[in-house]
Amino acid sequence: MVTFNDIFLIVFLAFLEGILSIDNALVLAVLAKALPKEQRKKALTYGLAGAVVFRLAALFLVTWIIKYRWVKIAGGLYLVFMAAKHFLFPSKNNADTKVTRGSFWKVVLVIELTDIAFAVDSILAAVALSSKIWVIFTGGFIGVIMMRYAATVFIKVLEKFPSFEVTAYLLVLWIGVKLVLESTGHAALNFHSAAQPAFWIFWGVMAASIAMGFRRGGRQGGTFKP
Repeated sequence: MVTFNDIFLIVFLAFLEGILSIDNALVLAVLAKALPKEQRKKALTYGLAGAVVFRLAALFLVTWIIKYRWVKIAGGLYLVFMAAKHFLFPSKNNADTKVTRGSFWKVVLVIELTDIAFAVDSILAAVALSSKIWVIFTGGFIGVIMMRYAATVFIKVLEKFPSFEVTAYLLVLWIGVKLVLESTGHAALNFHSAAQPAFWIFWGVMAASIAMGFRRGGRQGGTFKP
């Protein structure tokens, strides 16, 4: 029987998933942007479809997920590697424009694995809020759809303002380090408390890179239309 509380929880979980997945959507946008335009939406759809299947299975394997935190560690390390590669070998990234069919499926797989790494905490939070599998899954499914379209918007922003890639990859690096630190039992750097020096350093760099992105985008005549 469907109750008002079930509906409320579905809406709440979808909203929570959407808010917490903003950084995830940015990472997915960076991954999909490596593909030709005609393949990007398809890669996001396939990748997140696989992630939805994982989330359903994860609801029945939640105790296993709690025990094996290496999923988040692996995801975090890959994000750190991806950001480091972008900053250390920019010429190689720009030159690598030929994308094969194998590369397409590689991106799809990476999108799935990245979403899995991000999904661990949201799954655990959802299980704590409700014991009904269908409620948790429905809320999470709506959240994944929101993330899919948010990633598409981020791709358009990166296309119109290429300088934003610096900001995007800095966020990717931060997210990767955060995932690794949290998963290994270390206190992650706190970027949300103004009382911490890390807050001012990180967001100062973010603000500067965003301002540079708008400035350069304006010079190039870039305008953003969602």
